[in-house]
This record gives sequence, structure tokens and C-alpha cells, in this order.
Amino acid sequence: MFIGPVVLGTLLFNVIPIIPTLVASFADWNGLTAPSFIGLDNYREMFSGADPLFSRSLVNTIIYTAGYVPIGIIVGIGLAVLVNNRLRGMAVFRALIFLPYVTSLVAVGIVGRWVFSDQYGVINGVLGQLGVTGPHWLGERSWAMAAVIITAIWANMGFNMIVILAGLQSVPESLVEAATLDGAGPLARFLHVTVPFLTPTIFLLTILQTIGSFQVFALILVMTSGGPGDGTYVYIYHLWYEAFTLRKMGYASAMAVVLLAMLVLITMIQNRLSKRWVFYQ
Repeated sequence: MFIGPVVLGTLLFNVIPIIPTLVASFADWNGLTAPSFIGLDNYREMFSGADPLFSRSLVNTIIYTAGYVPIGIIVGIGLAVLVNNRLRGMAVFRALIFLPYVTSLVAVGIVGRWVFSDQYGVINGVLGQLGVTGPHWLGERSWAMAAVIITAIWANMGFNMIVILAGLQSVPESLVEAATLDGAGPLARFLHVTVPFLTPTIFLLTILQTIGSFQVFALILVMTSGGPGDGTYVYIYHLWYEAFTLRKMGYASAMAVVLLAMLVLITMIQNRLSKRWVFYQ
């Protein structure tokens, strides 16, 4: 009875909408007129190389995921360990870290544009004070993706911190004390006692953040609009452009189906690999 609303909501807003999307993926449809059945043409266009931006957006999304997910989790672990100390004012510090997560991603993206601005950005300003000429962050392909990844990590570090902080509560104090009596230092206790108990939490975050990183959109739209060139042109941005700018709803639906299939496959692989490194009590 208690999970009934959750199951109903999942069916209504997640499962059932997949069916019309799947049907539309086999049609030539602009969203306004009646769709016409074209079989596998949309999928053929994606995988035949007729749409070079499809492969480019997929590569950019993988680059973003490879940078954002591991670094974001490492930052979350560092912050969680830091705020796990019972020091004066720590509650305020936790709230400040969590604040970007509850802020609109559009606002976060605007702040990101300001921070990485060449003319009045904070980062290049600090680098200039140190005698270092900062890069043209949002104007160069090699730096634009890095700027987006750093902004995304900042926006979500509060969520990662809270989840890992909950995982830290599961570490038995008795094991930490026993390791201390055996002469283990802080680093050895963290690596050999704390980290094994955190592996289920890290695994959960890896899945959630991987799924989220494949759907990054708002930061890209606000900070770079996919540029410079196609340097930050990611998968969901391409899907949005095809659907709402070119009015190719059928093609965009096919991209959505392919994205779902990729996420299911990646999650299955992650789940399979987790048996090698995740420790359950």
C-alpha cells in the first residue's frame, strides 16, 4: 500500500511514455502533422554516418561522463569526510555546500559563465594575480568541456556529499577503534576500514551520476550552447535540437530510444562489474 503511489507514478510518468516514443521512432513526424511510417530509417540515419553530429554528440557525452562522474564522487567523499567532524559551525558549512544542488541549473549555468569569463571571471582573475594567464575557457574546444565539468561537479557536490555522509554512518566504530589499537594511522583506517564500507554507496552514486551525465542539458544550453564549434555538443542537446529546432520528432524519438537502450546496457555492465569491488556486510 505504501509503495503504491510510487509504482503508479513510475508507470504513468516513466514507463507508459516509452510506448508512444518507441512508436514515433519508426515514423517521419514533425510533431504537428500526422506521422508516416518509415520503418528503421531514423535508426539507419543515426548509425550510417548520415548524421555526423550524432557520433560527435555521443563522444562528447562520454568525455563529459568520464570526467564528471569519478571526480565528482571523489570530491563528494572528501567533503563528506570533512563535514563528518563535529566541529562548531559545521552545519552552516554543510548547508553552503548543499546550496548549489537546490539551485536552478539555469542559475548555476549563469554563475558558471561568469566564473569562467575571460574578461571578468573569478578564476582568470585569481590566475592573473598569481602571474598566470588564464585560458580562454568558453572560447576554446579543449577548455570549454572542462569548464562545464567543473561547474557540474560544483552543482552536484552537495548531493554526493550527503549520500556519502549517510554511508559513513554505516562504518562500525568498533572496527575503527580496533584498527587504531593495531597501530593503523588515519589514512590506513580510511583505506582499509572506511572505504570498503562505502563501496555500496559509491556504486549507487556511480549509477545515478552516469545516468544523469548522459542527460546533461541545462548547463550546456546556458554556458556554451554546444560550442565552441561542436566541442560541448552533447547527446541530449542534439536530441533537443533535432526535435524542437529542426522539427524531426521521429528522429529525436529514435535518439531517445537509443539513449534508453545505452543506459540499460551500461547499468547492467556496472552491476556485473560491481561484484568484483563492492563489499556488502
